[in-house]
Amino acid sequence: MLIYSVLYDFHSHTFHSDGVLSPLELIRRAAVKGYSAIAVTDHVGTGSLRRVIREVSEDCELARAHWNILAIPGVELTHLPPQAIDEVARKAKEFGAWLVVVHGESPVEPVEEGTNLFAVQSAYVDILAHPGHISAEVAGIAAESGVFIEITTRRGHCATNAHVARVVGEAGALMLLNSDSHDEDDLLSAQLAKETLRQSGISSRKFKQILEHNPLKLLQRIRRLP
Repeated sequence: MLIYSVLYDFHSHTFHSDGVLSPLELIRRAAVKGYSAIAVTDHVGTGSLRRVIREVSEDCELARAHWNILAIPGVELTHLPPQAIDEVARKAKEFGAWLVVVHGESPVEPVEEGTNLFAVQSAYVDILAHPGHISAEVAGIAAESGVFIEITTRRGHCATNAHVARVVGEAGALMLLNSDSHDEDDLLSAQLAKETLRQSGISSRKFKQILEHNPLKLLQRIRRLP
């Protein structure tokens, strides 16, 4: 049986958007569950960008100073016009976000067509979340640009995990497993992580790559930031 002693999760929400917990409580509960790293990535548009990044960054800094967990300030750019993604992602990094996630074309929400494409073309985007019926073209661009593609445990969004895993795997792009958590009960466990990958049609031989190696690649990128 494959056992993972570390958990990485790069997509979560707090009361700054549609989550339940404060950033500090979410981070603390993740630490207690055995997480090594969690990114707080609340939904933002242009109006809330600077404020949310500032407030989340302060809480993440406090958590890193006192608890054994890497708390990462980030954002999830949500329902933006696709043509605005690159510029807003650039601003997010300038305002102090370590990580930029883009809310992909999940079939359970009316995300504008083209969001997946513009996300993987941006040099400032790190993760394309729950991309729905992602195309081979977009997956191929992600493989070239280094944008990570999410497999998710989030209900509704997870309906297309098998499609995402197949298309992204064939393109050779990098996959991550994230919770898209909105409350403590959504947080990952080792068992949930493995079961989600298995249900997505991913071979157990690739579990370590997705759950450990790829998160470390992303952390190496993040740690180059100030």
